[in-house]
Amino acid sequence: MWWQILLIVAIVVLILGIALYFLNSWAGKKQAQQNEMVAQHKQTVSLYVIDKKKDKLSNANIPKAMVDQVPRYGRLMKMPLVKVKMGPQIITMVCEEETFKALPVKKTVTVDIAGAYIVGMKGMKTKLELQQQRKSRRKGRNETVEAPMKWHEKLLAKIKR
Repeated sequence: MWWQILLIVAIVVLILGIALYFLNSWAGKKQAQQNEMVAQHKQTVSLYVIDKKKDKLSNANIPKAMVDQVPRYGRLMKMPLVKVKMGPQIITMVCEEETFKALPVKKTVTVDIAGAYIVGMKGMKTKLELQQQRKSRRKGRNETVEAPMKWHEKLLAKIKR
C-alpha cells in the first residue's frame, strides 16, 4: 500500500521535472531571441537622468501601447524606471537592474537604448571592478589615520616657525 503512494509521488515529481526542463529550454530560446533583437536595435544616446525609482508600470507615465506589450506578471511587478530628458522631451524608460544601480541622478550620461529600454551605460564598471573598489575602500578604513591637529597645536606650530 505505501509503495503505491510512493510510486505515484515519484511519477508526479518526474513529470514536473520534465515539464520544468522543457519550459526552461523554451524560455532560454525566447530570451536569446529577445537579446538578439535588442542588440540589433541598440542606439547610443546622451540622456539627462532626472529621477530613478522602482515602481509598477501602471503607476508610471508610460504609453498604454507599451504597457500592453508587457506580460501580465510584468505589470504587477515593480520595475526599475528612470525618468530622463532626451532632447526637449521628458520620458520614463524601463532599465536593466545593474544599469539602474549604476545610473547617477541629476547628471548627463551616455547610455545604450533599445526603444524605451535602457540596456547599458557607457563607462559603467563591471562587477569585478566594483568589488575591487569596495575592497580598496575597506583597506583604507582599516589603516591608522593620524589624528588631526587641534587648534592650539596648530597655533604652537606656527609660533615655533
